[in-house]
Parts: sequence; C-alpha cells; structure tokens
Amino acid sequence: MEVTIRYNDSFWYFSQLFDIPLLLIENSNPQINAKQLPIGGRIQIPGYMLKEYDIKEDDSFWEIAITNNIPMDALFLVNPFVDQYTLKVGQTIHIPQRVNDLLITKVEQYTYEKMLQDLGQLQEVYPFLFSQSIGQSVLGKELVEIKVGNGKKQVHLNGSFHANEWITTPVIMQFLNQYAMSLTNNISIRGIYMLPLYIDTTLSLVPMVNPDGVNLVLNGSAAAGIYQQEVRQINNYCDDFSNWKANIKGVDLNKQFPALWEVEAARKPTSPEPRDFPGHKPFSEPESIAMAELARTRKFDRLNAFHTQGKEIYWGFEGYTPPTSKIIVEEYKRVSGYLPVRYIDNYAGYKDWYMQEYQKSGFTIELGIGVNPLPIEQYPEIYQESLGIMLANLYL
Repeated sequence: MEVTIRYNDSFWYFSQLFDIPLLLIENSNPQINAKQLPIGGRIQIPGYMLKEYDIKEDDSFWEIAITNNIPMDALFLVNPFVDQYTLKVGQTIHIPQRVNDLLITKVEQYTYEKMLQDLGQLQEVYPFLFSQSIGQSVLGKELVEIKVGNGKKQVHLNGSFHANEWITTPVIMQFLNQYAMSLTNNISIRGIYMLPLYIDTTLSLVPMVNPDGVNLVLNGSAAAGIYQQEVRQINNYCDDFSNWKANIKGVDLNKQFPALWEVEAARKPTSPEPRDFPGHKPFSEPESIAMAELARTRKFDRLNAFHTQGKEIYWGFEGYTPPTSKIIVEEYKRVSGYLPVRYIDNYAGYKDWYMQEYQKSGFTIELGIGVNPLPIEQYPEIYQESLGIMLANLYL
C-alpha cells in the first residue's frame, strides 16, 4: 500500500500508526533516506491493501475509522485529496485494510505463469520481498530468486529441479506467503515469532528451477515451443508428459553437476530422455549453470533442495559432510517425521556438488510418498511436514 509523505512524517510514525515493525517499513523502501523523507514522495506500507468504500449518508471519517478499527490519520494518509468535511453520498474513498489471510490458496496446476502471478501479488503487499533473475531457462524464462530477511546467516531453498515434482514450488511459495504474513501481523507459526529470525537469517528461494519442464508436464507439448517436435520424439510420441523429469532438452538438471558426474554418465542414458540423462557434460544446461553461479556468488551457509517423493532426507556426500549436518538433519527429522539417509548410490546432484565445493551442509529432501507426480490431494500433508523443515532453516 502506498501513502504520501507529509511534513513531519517519519518511518517510525508510520510503524506506530499501522502497527508494522519499523525494519519492515525500512526494507520496503530501500531507495528512501529514512532520516530525510521527501515531502510529497510515496512510500510503501507492507501488510496492507486499499479497499474502496462508497460514502453513505451521515458517514464521517471518524465513524469510518471506528467501524474499521483504524486510526483516523490512516484514512487521511490514503485519501490525501479528500476533505473530510465535505463528504458526499456515493463518493469513493480508500480504506487501509490489513492483510491477515493467505494470498496463495490455489496450488493446483502450478505453472510458471501462476508462480509469477502469485509472486507479483506477494510483492505488492509485502515489498520487503526482493526478487531477481539469476538466469534463463532454455526457452528464455527468467529463473527467479526471492530473498527475504536481513541476517548474515545465508540459507538457500529450491524446488522443481525435476519437472514432474512441481508440487514443491507451491510448497515454497505458500511458505513465503505465510512467513511474510506472520511478520506484518506479529503472529507466530507453530509458536515461533518470525521477526527475530528475519533479523538473523537471509533466506534465498528459487521456487522453480525447471520452468520449461514444469509447463511441459502441466500443459503438454504445446508448452515446448520450438522444441515441440523434439519433446514428442523423446517421449515416444506419447502426449502424456507426467513422467517427464528433465528440462525441455531432455537433460536431468539434478545430474548436471561435477560431483561424481562421470559415475552417473557411465550408467545412465547417453542421449536425451524424459529422465536420468545427465547431459553430454556437466553444466551443459543454462538452468544448472545459473544455480551453480548463484551458489558461487552467495556462498550459502546451508542448502535445501526439495524433491518428491519418499519422506526421506539425504544429507551426506562422500567425505564432505560437516559435523553440523547430523545435528541439523536430526531436527529436520523431529519436525517432519522424515527419515534421514546419509548415503545413497546417486550422484551429480546440486546438493552433492555444493557439499563437495564448499564443505557445508546440504540436504535433498524428498517430500511426500507415492508415484510422481504426487496427487494434489497430498498437498496439505506435504505442506505441514515441510513447514517444520522450512522453519528449522530459520532458527537453526
């Protein structure tokens, strides 16, 4: 919600008026000098939306403020050109309305476009959420990273490396929504208040690593664009792409990293397939290059990769597992009920490469159980199980 700055206004005053933590207002307006607010300038107040209201007979700003449980000055701020003494029946004004419900509620058929639409809505209400492009997919879709928090501790979480595991994307997006909403309403999640964690941790999210593949699974070969003929051929001319894990070129993005890549290459398909082809060399695909560059640039303290399925947490790789990983994975187990598995005969994944490269804690977390793509009916259970892990990443 935007308001116009007046003489003697301050971020502190807006914080008190709207009952929003000062830090969130500051972070929602990084371009503005908090010590010298420009009169007539516009600033963002997070956690609010404007509701239109038509004046009725005998209405007054005082009555409207009382009815809506808001300070009168909040009405003045969002209606700077309205004279409270000359209100007319039918005249439209704006009322600031605190957002205390989730904005993301529809998680079915969660395409790349749906993710962008939801992200735009979240950023409009919670402008302290920052997003940037970290690269592009084969078909030119921007790979979006979202950052939230102020802390020195850097934690990364990603989803939808595999196309038919797209349910991991709305899990991440809905958590982002719940996290932001809890911050602006000063409410807890499972008894944990978020503002201290926001101050301590910077959370990096890439909700959809493989947007081309996700759209292919959900929308069919028409989503492949110039690769439509290729994906149909790779898929044996079957119109059902529900088993497709790869990117649009038939490369498994989670077998693209130089961490025993040669082991996977020797035993996996040698040409594009719906799943398991590791590419002709590591980092052959723009999506894997972008994810590696993100890790190199930011040097995260911890990494989570959300996949499906199995209700397991893979937390080791060769001799590169730091001692803290066992402590962390035991907490993940406690809050989710998932089974920690240290070693598996599966290599060249993002988590493997990250642990090898930086000797820091990395985890591949297999949400839910069954056959991919998991039925959307499992979503509520999956979300509650993964919620504990996502919270743990903030407080550990």
